[in-house]
Amino acid sequence: MTIGVPKEIKEQEYRVALLPGGVYQLIKRGHQVVVERGAGIGAGYPDAEYAAAGARLVDAHAAVFAEADLIIKVKEPLPAELPLLRPGQILFTYLHLAASKPLTDALMKSGATCIAYETIEVNRRLPLLEPMSEIAGRMSVLVGGYFLAKHFGGSGTLLGGVPGVLPGKVVVLGGGAAGVNAARMAQGLGADVTILEVDLERMRFLDITLHTAHTLFSSESHLLDLLPAVDLLIGAVLVPGAKAPKLISRAMLRRMRPGSVLVDIAIDQGGCAETSRATTHHDPVYVEEGVTHYCVANMPGAYARTATQALTNVTYRYLEMLADFGVEEACQKYPALVGGINVKNGRVTHPAVAGAHGLPLAAN
Repeated sequence: MTIGVPKEIKEQEYRVALLPGGVYQLIKRGHQVVVERGAGIGAGYPDAEYAAAGARLVDAHAAVFAEADLIIKVKEPLPAELPLLRPGQILFTYLHLAASKPLTDALMKSGATCIAYETIEVNRRLPLLEPMSEIAGRMSVLVGGYFLAKHFGGSGTLLGGVPGVLPGKVVVLGGGAAGVNAARMAQGLGADVTILEVDLERMRFLDITLHTAHTLFSSESHLLDLLPAVDLLIGAVLVPGAKAPKLISRAMLRRMRPGSVLVDIAIDQGGCAETSRATTHHDPVYVEEGVTHYCVANMPGAYARTATQALTNVTYRYLEMLADFGVEEACQKYPALVGGINVKNGRVTHPAVAGAHGLPLAAN
């Protein structure tokens, strides 16, 4: 099989979907790998390393799509890339289709088999999403604390406080991979941390592992009680494959103090606040109701080298399965892959995506 690695063209996306070491392993297994020149430079992997691993380098973005049976990416295809997909081709990347009906429609029209990292589930875990959730969770506290600075329009609160001054208050919505990493980072800075969660067993785990953080059952009334004193609110909720629930209304934001910060990690799935809209690393924040919103849709891209290594650690074995066996046989051997198929033969095959857009659900 020929595997194609195009350069990411999303604004300020520097990650790459395959490392030179992965190229070497795939070629050793009898596959061919086509890499667009410059694909790995943003993450610190120059073209020479891909060439040394045996990849064939091409200059044109479209050439990668034209030659490859399987396209591996980091982010969803942009409008310029959609016409390059073709029937029978495999696309393996983050898709987040529940947040975009136009993208869903375009992928259906392409005829490609589209497999999403974020909906592959193993033992109730999302192993291909977790590393990016961990990075985004840790980042959320760094950027939240940064934009609390007065010269950025923040309240001027230092999350860790100092002797004689109480620390800032951080509230994390959701105790999954992103939420627990956000809480750990905030706890490490010395902030006063509260995690809202609905799963009682998860709360017990958080209570045991995060010794100074508080856990609270997630409800609108509890959130309303907390908001007037919050300095940094982190949205880390996730419904696998589906749109993020809108837990924070505009009216609720008005209860927060001017200069407080909201970091919406769930923005890839549409965001968990009524006021959230996707931003970029170049222009990451805006203010609504006096609250600074940080809603960058590819947060881990800021730390492209770490994120690339963490991502390829978990995606490579699935890529190898698809390359060795093709979609049908790979799904028979590794049933978890079935959950990753979002679009196939022009039909939506993932229930959460179909439900989000009111589309008929096709069997895989």
